[in-house]
Amino acid sequence: MRGDGSYVHVSIVIPVRDEAENILGLAGEIDSVLSSYPWIYEVVWIDDGSEDGSGELLDRQAREKPVHRAFHLHPGQGQSIALWLGFQQTRGQVIVTMDGDGQNDPRDIPALVQRIMSGDVDMVNGYRRERRDTWRRKAASRIANGFRNWMTGKTVRDVGCSLRAFRPECVSNLPLFKGMHRFLPTLVVNQGYRIEEQPVNHRPRHKGTTKYTIHNRLWIGLWDLMGVMWLQKRGFYGLQSVILPDSTQEKSPAHLDSILKGTNTDSPDPKSGGEVAHVAM
Repeated sequence: MRGDGSYVHVSIVIPVRDEAENILGLAGEIDSVLSSYPWIYEVVWIDDGSEDGSGELLDRQAREKPVHRAFHLHPGQGQSIALWLGFQQTRGQVIVTMDGDGQNDPRDIPALVQRIMSGDVDMVNGYRRERRDTWRRKAASRIANGFRNWMTGKTVRDVGCSLRAFRPECVSNLPLFKGMHRFLPTLVVNQGYRIEEQPVNHRPRHKGTTKYTIHNRLWIGLWDLMGVMWLQKRGFYGLQSVILPDSTQEKSPAHLDSILKGTNTDSPDPKSGGEVAHVAM
């Protein structure tokens, strides 16, 4: 079911930069997969100042298919800011993140969403069963994952996997810094939320070029790690465990279960066109 109004079950957030060759194909795959489920969904695309026509493609897609929404940043703001903006724009009861290069498989989305809707966990992080990357990217990721888990305490085996699903509460009070996206599972666990992992498919990149190098993926991440370690020692976490139940606004697992079974009766208000926004940051 396509989300054309304010009531949405699943929000998919996709940051992109210069992915014009991949956008329409990925969008079509997402629509094909989710149209088979009883969920109203939206796809929130965040364009990080693309220079290859990605922004224009996203705008046209948003006008033609209102389920797809487009937001634009000034060039080079980075993946963390793009994701943060996406989180602010979502309306769904479950948020899914994925990359825009086509390497994450949309067919894995339903299983992740169903785990969140079960009420048993707050975040499900995918881990790539078989990496389809160059040996350099694999090596950088393995080193970064191992060092990060050793320093901060193991949370997930594959922090670099962007395909994950979670409740909006998990990211409503994140510490904001460039590089935040590299530590999402750790930051969520530090707040006391429940997390688990599921294997997901990983596909080779067929179009476009990677935006990540050893420099911007490994060395900068090591600097960010020092800040996360400081937050672990000095930050306030787990507040949901000390707030009285009658003062929270969380949705009950029973409500989420009714969505999974397609018994929810809420319906969206139709819109006349898609949503496009430019954000000055």
